[in-house]
Amino acid sequence: MEIYDLNAREYVEVEGGSTPLSLLREGRVKLDFTPICCRINNKTEDLRFPLYSPKQVEYLPDTSESGRRVYVRALCFMLYKAAADMFPGSQLRIEHSIFRGYFCRLRGLKGGTPLSLTGEQVKELEERMHAIAAADLPFERHERLTSDVLPTLRRQHLDSKVLLLETTSTLYTTYYTLGELADSYYGALPPSTGYAPVFALHPYADGFILMGRDPHEPSKPQEPEKQDKMFKAFTEYMHFNDVIKVRDVGELNMSVRNRTVRDLITVAEAMHEKQIGRIADDIVARGAKIVMLAGPSSSGKTTTTKRLAIQLMTSLITPKMISLDDYFVDRKDTPRDASGDYDYESLYALDLERLNSDLTRLLAGETINLPTYSFELGKRVEKKRPLRLEATDVLLMEGIHGLNPELTQSISHDTIYKVYVSALTTLAIDDHNWISPNDNRLLRRIVRDHRYRNTSALDTIRRWPSVRRGEEKWIFPFQENADATFNSSLIFELGVMKEYAEPLLRQVPHDVEQYSNAYRLLKFLEYFYPIAADQIPRTSLLREFLGGSSFRY
Repeated sequence: MEIYDLNAREYVEVEGGSTPLSLLREGRVKLDFTPICCRINNKTEDLRFPLYSPKQVEYLPDTSESGRRVYVRALCFMLYKAAADMFPGSQLRIEHSIFRGYFCRLRGLKGGTPLSLTGEQVKELEERMHAIAAADLPFERHERLTSDVLPTLRRQHLDSKVLLLETTSTLYTTYYTLGELADSYYGALPPSTGYAPVFALHPYADGFILMGRDPHEPSKPQEPEKQDKMFKAFTEYMHFNDVIKVRDVGELNMSVRNRTVRDLITVAEAMHEKQIGRIADDIVARGAKIVMLAGPSSSGKTTTTKRLAIQLMTSLITPKMISLDDYFVDRKDTPRDASGDYDYESLYALDLERLNSDLTRLLAGETINLPTYSFELGKRVEKKRPLRLEATDVLLMEGIHGLNPELTQSISHDTIYKVYVSALTTLAIDDHNWISPNDNRLLRRIVRDHRYRNTSALDTIRRWPSVRRGEEKWIFPFQENADATFNSSLIFELGVMKEYAEPLLRQVPHDVEQYSNAYRLLKFLEYFYPIAADQIPRTSLLREFLGGSSFRY
């Protein structure tokens, strides 16, 4: 039979049962890089995927999007192996992505008490991982009846993984072994530990941070980025998850099965309201006159702004709103990105001089005329829109650049309060598999863009890398400038999003590379029991994406 080698763009005659790895080792396929995984018919797979029928095969390096995920999964299993070797009887929990890495804790089996490792112990754990990488131990792939896999996972005290498999009720389970340890991951692993030689561990709080390789200097591990405020926000919600006893997808599914999910929704929505109320109280206490709200795409900035306005009014403060979109420069003056397209996400797509002048005059008690930007004409049009700030007024401004000090460089920092809004997903798939906040936001955007912008899932996924590049440049570097961080994620939301997103993802054609992400998200959503949207309040932030909100957008 023949496969189509997409890297060389030619057909290759192969025997049934061959794998992409065996073809590479036999010299049937030639590459100028070392692949870590492959894309078969636009699905990311293990290099040992057996080929029994004609396929399109594309080999991927560890610098690709899929390759980076495979690399990190390998590190997670190596960390699990090192922890099992050094601290028998402990449980590893990889909690969430932060600091450009992954925050981890070790817990004892009895009571789940965190084991606070010394800096020396963390260093020894890292050294053990390096020994495992140097030994080039194989990650052996298996596929067995789930009923036969569960006893092995129970013996290893992988309770969250057991509960997930029990609630999803799949007949067969794919898992890997590394030495005597078994584990399962949300996606493929490389052939062996030698494929992931670059990493580091750093002590932090009562745990440690796992860092992968630096994308700009692949021979070195990435250095942690200071994100103490983000960590505090994550930690508060992780504690909330512990209190309500819904820490992973298996426990969420049990809440749906036991018909207690309505109570969970009520408590989670109340948590949101409490957090926004605290932020409003802090704004009033500081006497701020300008409130800037910023955050990445689909973080729920608009609903957060509206709910914050309500909370301010309960403190007898009158919120007045300005849209940064009205301060765009004329289209002809908009900066261009690397591909030559208009870069509307650039800070310099805004008329910073006019904005700072207007804010200065407002703070001085003057009346200004707000600009109006016509997206249809691609330029500013003048309309009568007078605005003045009275003594009990506060100006609310929402936009991606709200935390960038250059946006309001002429304004005293004492008058500005900055809020960072992001979906910091704290629900885990299981103890060794976390849910990426980026995937959470992407699913929100797919549903919202289809509903309100008549945009297909394919187009949203295709544009997502550009959106992410803009966030990395214009948003994430400034998130620690915030006076408050609001976590807009809702612990139940992916169960609700499932019913909306799955039909849209299934419409992505199989013959485009974006199908790889669509398929990955579909497999991910299979873990969740569906949650009916009619249980979601009309004031919920989630309504910004699903529709049916009591707010006007």
